[in-house]
Amino acid sequence: MELLIKGKDICVEYSGKDILDIKDIEIYDYHRIGLVGANGSGKSTLLKILLGEIELPGCKINRLGRFAYVPQLDQVSNTEVKDFSLMGKMGVKEVNLQNMSGGEETRLKIAQALSEQVHGIFADEPTSHLDSEGTEFLIGQLKYYTGALLVVSHDRYFLDEVVDKIWELKNGRITEYWGNYSDYVRQKEEEHQNETVKYQRFVAERDRLQKAVEEKRKQANKIEQKANSGAKKKNTQSAGRLGHQKPTGSKQKKLYNAAKSIENRIEALGDVEAPENTRSIRFRQSKALQLHNPYPIIGSEITKQLGGKLLFDNASFNIPLGSKVALTGGNGTGKTTLLKMILNQEDGITVSPKAMMGYFAQNGYKYNQALGIIEFMTQDCDYNTSEIRSVLASMGFAQTDISKKLSVLSGGEIIKLLIAKMLLGPYNILLMDEPSNFLDLPSIEALERLMKDYKGTIVFVSHDKGLIDNVADVVYDIKDNQLHLV
Repeated sequence: MELLIKGKDICVEYSGKDILDIKDIEIYDYHRIGLVGANGSGKSTLLKILLGEIELPGCKINRLGRFAYVPQLDQVSNTEVKDFSLMGKMGVKEVNLQNMSGGEETRLKIAQALSEQVHGIFADEPTSHLDSEGTEFLIGQLKYYTGALLVVSHDRYFLDEVVDKIWELKNGRITEYWGNYSDYVRQKEEEHQNETVKYQRFVAERDRLQKAVEEKRKQANKIEQKANSGAKKKNTQSAGRLGHQKPTGSKQKKLYNAAKSIENRIEALGDVEAPENTRSIRFRQSKALQLHNPYPIIGSEITKQLGGKLLFDNASFNIPLGSKVALTGGNGTGKTTLLKMILNQEDGITVSPKAMMGYFAQNGYKYNQALGIIEFMTQDCDYNTSEIRSVLASMGFAQTDISKKLSVLSGGEIIKLLIAKMLLGPYNILLMDEPSNFLDLPSIEALERLMKDYKGTIVFVSHDKGLIDNVADVVYDIKDNQLHLV
């Protein structure tokens, strides 16, 4: 067991909020860690601090080994690849950064890291834009990698296969969970159940004590009322029998003291926060937008060439009404192209006349950054503000975020907002191209719930095995210029 990195006093503050507040952190040669947390929680920043790319005053990082860094997609370097056979296995034919696709750039980064002789690899979203074949090859390489691994990833299947420890970064601090991502989810669910039981017990005890306080005060008030009603008789009665009774004021004082004692017990209970519950939204659809065609999208013997490359050759498919249809396949097989063909209703594709299609693209969004979140969300939307807030909350937007302008949102927050807006839009068919890319894990799980509950038809492209397994009821795999029903 060899210590590779030891860090102390890693503190980062932004706009008065602690992004990172980590007193001690250690990474050993046997560690295989998945770093998870919400968008903007500081995961990428922590990687760069540990690697020395960001230096902080008062922070001490002792590095006892060499490390390779796989950055996010827009940070590909010109590092020489020493193992060209590995580069070939990763599907990289030539190093030409100008003409590389996202998947090819990702493969190049991974080949660079794996070809170096280092003690550990730090990777930031290494499966982004990788197809299933590339992801499986990467998993195989990392399973037999003997150094330390610290990886930020939103790919649950990938995390399940390559890590044995999860670091959850929340409110600036790290909580450690042993096991892969599925083990982490189970442990979090157990924590939630325990918190729920603790909160229910707290509420029951608090309510019991408050009821007891009310009862004591009620008894005291009755004695006072009785004393006042009998005050007039007191002057005419002899002191005989009444003179031997305990004074009424003494009884009242005891009851009030008892009530005060119980109130002190309530205060001593403290304040136990209610555990967060999963919010749900009931999607509705205007009758004017209802589709009665059992197959609102049909492709018949479609043929498509793009850039001299044949993508589809007399391919056919049917999209069932109300289904959630996943399009899978390798990089460059035509998944995004097919979505655009459906959107544009190209030759060979028939779309129901009543179809209203919403399209979520991987990039190229245009929106007015001066708008506020609620103002942006309510445009062309039939849902009320309360329902919109519920969807935004399920996607990880805090109550304090609702008043923000679009101009201050992070890239991940913009993606979440655009997805939420489309789900609540005036559509009955959604076309979604890699909707889970760049989302944090809680947001992906929320997206799954929203997609499953959506009343209309969804056709989506994804390399996320978990998203496909949990949402799709129909899967078409694009291979050899055809669509194969899986």
